[in-house]
Amino acid sequence: MTLLATAHERGITTLTLDSPANRNALSARLVGALAQALGECAKDESVRAVVLTHTGSTFSAGADLKAPPNPYTFVELLRQIVTLPKPVVARVTGKTRAGGLGLLGACDIAVASSGSDFAFTEVRIGVAPAVISLPLLPRLDPRAAERYYLTGERFDAAEAARIGLLTLAADDVDAALAPLLDGLRKAAPQGLAAAKQLVTAKVLEAFDRDAEDLVQRSASLFASADAREGMTAFLERRDPAWEL
Repeated sequence: MTLLATAHERGITTLTLDSPANRNALSARLVGALAQALGECAKDESVRAVVLTHTGSTFSAGADLKAPPNPYTFVELLRQIVTLPKPVVARVTGKTRAGGLGLLGACDIAVASSGSDFAFTEVRIGVAPAVISLPLLPRLDPRAAERYYLTGERFDAAEAARIGLLTLAADDVDAALAPLLDGLRKAAPQGLAAAKQLVTAKVLEAFDRDAEDLVQRSASLFASADAREGMTAFLERRDPAWEL
């Protein structure tokens, strides 16, 4: 079964997360397929930029709890997006949850439809948005990060743009993307690569400094009794034992 669809037009390669049955959850297979496709884009001189989008009503529901990726592999995927010598643009028309927000944070530009919504749902299953903090915390408004990390509440696309998760929100996401993609097509590949290095420097500092600690912290949380209860409750579609 194909989990990732690829298309190319006028210098833009579109990678489409195509596992709608599980809301494009980040399984080991999907993470591997995306990493391979990005590697091919990096080497292909005909690719000026990459658009990352999705089928179905969810960009990504976060980690696949039934077949999760190795946390080190997921960190490498996020770093690969950040260090790819070509811009990576997220196109969202639906829900994004938990680990899926890490993909948005790693992208250089992120655009979502006005009807999209977002949530850091990790606390509700007994863990925390640890690994995805690597690309996110350098870019998010600190007070907003505190609120949404702690509460797990949903927020809309306008709020996501206000706090730095998105570049912009628009009623017509493709109309909003068109001038951005045209701008990337007009840019020299060397200029794009050099400009991207400038704007991602602080994010890469976070990877170099914190990646190992956050992977270990995430592993410890997922191995805990609270996480087992939270994930079991989620899969059984019931409230966890701690909910008041």
